[in-house]
Amino acid sequence: QVQLVESGGGTVQAGDSLRLSCAASGIPFNIYAMGWFRQAPGKEREFVEGISRDGGSTSYAGCVKGRFTISRDNVKNTVTLTMNSLKPEDPAVYYCAGKPGVVTTIQGQYQYWGQGTQVTVSS
Repeated sequence: QVQLVESGGGTVQAGDSLRLSCAASGIPFNIYAMGWFRQAPGKEREFVEGISRDGGSTSYAGCVKGRFTISRDNVKNTVTLTMNSLKPEDPAVYYCAGKPGVVTTIQGQYQYWGQGTQVTVSS
């Protein structure tokens, strides 16, 4: 049974930092590219950051450039999104997703999804 379980969401103030984690099980993690997506109320889900199978390559949305960092641990089967300088436009449900092969920004290509974790930013 494949599981992607996110954790670390919560409520912070604008300018604060937050770290989201995603624990994967039931998949050969080291051959899966991983991504973080988010969905705010009334908006479509959007790509945030992705990381290659070996962690050597990352991609990110322009709106998080310089503020968010994705990383992974192929021993612990986890992927982490470190979010700094959170802004009022960052609140959303954040989802972890995985796909075999290369990383992509296209959410339809991701095979497995977590249940999401809520991030709220107060100004």
